[in-house]
Amino acid sequence: MNELPATVHILDRPYRLKVSPDSEQFLRKAAEVIDTQARSYGKKYAYNDRQDLLAMVALTQITQLLELQDRLQFADTKLASRLTDINKLLDTNV
Repeated sequence: MNELPATVHILDRPYRLKVSPDSEQFLRKAAEVIDTQARSYGKKYAYNDRQDLLAMVALTQITQLLELQDRLQFADTKLASRLTDINKLLDTNV
């Protein structure tokens, strides 16, 4: 797939990347979320430089991602168990 050049801005700094056309909207949204969250942290907390803000954003976002993955894994396991139970019921009633 052809990748397109894209530039996003985070904390007034441009980042030039190559991205697939299907991913461009997600890249732009992600940059917007990072920028907004970093600016919010900058208003709330003392920081030495912008890298501190970006580290806080990364920590927050990855924590949320891991929590979501854990919930999805639990839901998948629960769903698989229920489907197995249903299959057993169907097999006994055939």
